[in-house]
Amino acid sequence: MYLPDIGTKLRHLRSQRDMSQVTLATRLGVSKSVVSSYENGIHLPPYDVLIQMARIFGVSTDYLLGMNSGCTISVDGLTDTQIEAVTMIVNELRAARGDG
Repeated sequence: MYLPDIGTKLRHLRSQRDMSQVTLATRLGVSKSVVSSYENGIHLPPYDVLIQMARIFGVSTDYLLGMNSGCTISVDGLTDTQIEAVTMIVNELRAARGDG
């Protein structure tokens, strides 16, 4: 079975955070070779590991599975004022880029 989307996204998210396969494997409770098999599209992670990955990287499982193209930002633990500030920053960045 070849599943390139999740592997590509996983590799990209991991490298964005300067995280090694070993570090991710440790956080997931799997071996480095298992992480490699996910990134190379050889295996699809089980749903519990997929959920862990989403939490580690702050994205949705839909994003990892290629069901939507957007990333999510967890605002858990932030106050309403802080959430509003994050929203304003995101909107400013989109406006500066010409997205909205």
